[in-house]
Amino acid sequence: MANISASIEINASVDKVWRIISDLDSEPRFWKGTKQVRNISTEGNIVNREVVIAFKDSKCMQTVTLQPKEKIHFQFTKGIIDGTKTVSLKPQGDKTMLDATWDIKLGGMMGMFTGMVKKHIQSGTEQALQAIKEEAERQNS
Repeated sequence: MANISASIEINASVDKVWRIISDLDSEPRFWKGTKQVRNISTEGNIVNREVVIAFKDSKCMQTVTLQPKEKIHFQFTKGIIDGTKTVSLKPQGDKTMLDATWDIKLGGMMGMFTGMVKKHIQSGTEQALQAIKEEAERQNS
């Protein structure tokens, strides 16, 4: 399993950051490893969707659980990636701490590439958090 984590402090309210990260359709705008998303069903705060990731344009299925203004939990249910990604918010006065953690492995024969892919996911996660920070702070001004 690859465990990946990154955090960033954002000079914006939890409400503002939540509006950005909970817009699941805009995920490819911030997360470069996510090329395309297609929501299949929504029931309450749970979304089932198909995701095309940058790694060999692979399709994965995810169940996404939104816990408003706290966290979003992504469970990979089918495809090349097995595991989870969690993006969580913590208010810190008028700022917000945004954390992203992954606990994943590549399935089947691709398992041997988990270590190599970990570096790409770490870098992509840090870039995504920075892009979300810039968007939230730009909206703040």
